[in-house]
Amino acid sequence: MSLFERGLTLWVALCIVVGVLLGQWMPGPFQALGRMEVAQVNIPVGLLIWVMIIPMLMKIDFSAMGQVGRHWRGIGITLFVNWAVKPFSMALLGWLFIGMLFRPWLPAGQIDSYIAGLILLGAAPCTAMVFVWSNLTKGEPHFTLSQVALNDAVMIFAFAPIVALLLGLSAIVVPWETLLLSVGLYIVVPVIIAQVLRKVLLAKGEASFQAGLAWLGPVSMAALLATLVLLFGFQGEQILAQPLIIVLLAVPILIQVYFIAGLAYMMNRAAREPHNIAGPSSMIGASNFFELAVAAAISLFGLTSGAALATVVGVLVEVPVMLTLVAIVNRSKGWYERRLAPRNEA
Repeated sequence: MSLFERGLTLWVALCIVVGVLLGQWMPGPFQALGRMEVAQVNIPVGLLIWVMIIPMLMKIDFSAMGQVGRHWRGIGITLFVNWAVKPFSMALLGWLFIGMLFRPWLPAGQIDSYIAGLILLGAAPCTAMVFVWSNLTKGEPHFTLSQVALNDAVMIFAFAPIVALLLGLSAIVVPWETLLLSVGLYIVVPVIIAQVLRKVLLAKGEASFQAGLAWLGPVSMAALLATLVLLFGFQGEQILAQPLIIVLLAVPILIQVYFIAGLAYMMNRAAREPHNIAGPSSMIGASNFFELAVAAAISLFGLTSGAALATVVGVLVEVPVMLTLVAIVNRSKGWYERRLAPRNEA
């Protein structure tokens, strides 16, 4: 991880402070930016999100899906955890903690919006950052690449139906047109652009491709931070009135991360998958494509919504929490590998 990536939580915290202060001192410019919308899509934020997402999607090699069969048990477990468990467990935790236990300390008018933000976070499995977590756990790189490519392909078709189902179960009105527009704008179109750019750069050689990624990486992170400043600028009054909101929103997210990672890790051990498969499998399940979640929350519910704030809290906790999971996976390797010899060669 680069120094910038390791300090992501610090940068996000600074964005909270800067965004809140600027929102209070210069409300006019923020309100002007908020009015720049077409079909409920905020143009400045939409452009920032494209700049944020496309470099990450350029790392995905969809041809790697041909290697899926090499570790089909690990692939199957990750898909099951990502799509059959994770969105539903996040919805359940959101309903339990935000809808019930923490309700007295949260603004009544934003409860459903907070839950919606958590659902969006749970329905967007990680893409780019998982390569970092996989590397830190000495994960099998071909497994990680093929799993991420498959997840991205599934996400194009599964994200909207799952989100709509869970929002409906939570009695939240589903804006279908906006939801489908979000999928098109923040999944389909960026994937196409990213793959075209990937082929153009690779045609010039691997060195050109790596140089392009090295240049675009900081640009992507800068776009993320600029988006967060805008979000917190709009959320400033609400945060200053109830600063406990961020802490309360973090609770179900933290529980979700450790639960999903533990479930994937133990299922891989039960299936006798090697440790270098179980590590990235648990990381892919636990982490989130928070850029997509933020984009969808803004499109569906607006810049000033509780949903947008909930997804941003996911960004805030991502790096430190995932680093603790990396440490747990690495330190438990000896325990994991006991009695797993018969299938280690798989």
